[in-house]
Amino acid sequence: MNLIRPRRNRKSSAIRQMVEETHLGVQHLIYPLFIKDGVKIKEEVSSLPNNFRWSLDMLLPEIEACLKLGLTTFDIFPAVDEALKDHVASYSYASDNFYLKAIGKIKEEFPEAVVMTDVAMDPYSSDGHDGLVENGQILNDETLPILANMTLAQAQAGADIIGPSDMMDGRVAYLRESLDKEGYTDVSIMSYTAKYASAFYGPFRDALNSAPKMGDKKTYQMNPANKREALLEAQLDFQEGADMLMVKPALCYLDVIALLKDNFPLPITAYNVSGECAMVYAAAQKGWIDYERAVSEMLLSMRRAGADGILTYFAKDFAQFLRR
Repeated sequence: MNLIRPRRNRKSSAIRQMVEETHLGVQHLIYPLFIKDGVKIKEEVSSLPNNFRWSLDMLLPEIEACLKLGLTTFDIFPAVDEALKDHVASYSYASDNFYLKAIGKIKEEFPEAVVMTDVAMDPYSSDGHDGLVENGQILNDETLPILANMTLAQAQAGADIIGPSDMMDGRVAYLRESLDKEGYTDVSIMSYTAKYASAFYGPFRDALNSAPKMGDKKTYQMNPANKREALLEAQLDFQEGADMLMVKPALCYLDVIALLKDNFPLPITAYNVSGECAMVYAAAQKGWIDYERAVSEMLLSMRRAGADGILTYFAKDFAQFLRR
């Protein structure tokens, strides 16, 4: 009897590369960046080392450096002053909104860059929730017009991809119809399709000071115990006109990424969220793990699960790894 020897396909670097099943490159990465109003600002997020809140004048050179590394897609998140927040998130579509002006400037300076934006009330809401709050309840249908106003303002500013992260029912159809009605038929929607009520969002909320002022988000974000529910959410977003479907977080939900990849013909993206990245930063700073190997392995696992694109705070570091 001949012994089967899989190790023969691992015996040299050349052979290992030849039979490699999953590939990971900068073209698969989306870089989340935080912006705040002001000048000459570069504030490190204490709970997310090596990530910063940038003023626009400082962010533009950072984006230029990333483009030179081969990164092309950036998801911009606003850190809004508390004084500008209100119950109905009106600043989100105000004509003097620094975030909207920044989107326009980024596209003016770097037309080749793909700019993704965030659609949800929480950065602008005095309640810190993704939807409109009344008497302690998150109102679904009443939130949709607010999200549409936000979406249209971002599209007008020059956004290439809209990212509704709110998890309100029916919002993809509502936003797609609003965009098309105003002539923004080329603006894509990357829906946060399976967004779980996760413990891994802490550093992001620190960066934007956007944590809920009361309660939690479990009535609209998904239960981490559920997988079949993700199929329902994905089917609805698919039918409503989403161009891409996102799973968030990524590391604890690789099975959900694979499930959506196997069942839908749309590109699947994964959000390698702040808490997942912070764990690696912290362990690497302690010398407990090899940072470069851990980052590469984590991102590769998401690609192997089926992610076509990955939003990750490691994007720039990984691009630099490839240049060595």
